[in-house]
Amino acid sequence: MIPEERLDQITAVVRRAGLSDVTLAALREAFHELHFTYCRDDEITVGAPVRTSPGLRLYLVDGRDHCPVLTNDPASATGVVLAHVEDEDAP
Repeated sequence: MIPEERLDQITAVVRRAGLSDVTLAALREAFHELHFTYCRDDEITVGAPVRTSPGLRLYLVDGRDHCPVLTNDPASATGVVLAHVEDEDAP
């Protein structure tokens, strides 16, 4: 489970620091109970983001079963995908 407040915190950190290896490492250290990964948003072909911000879309991952899947349910989420949105695609 990932509380809504935690999603807000994660989004705020990335907005301030930008999406980078350093930011990802800091998030992993601060929220060690969660799995974090990042990619380009155009690499995600299914699912909908749970948070959007200029240059960023945040997706949730349910990794409780053998194969992780994207979910929109924070109650079943075990991880977060931080997806970089190219400037021309930003919401």
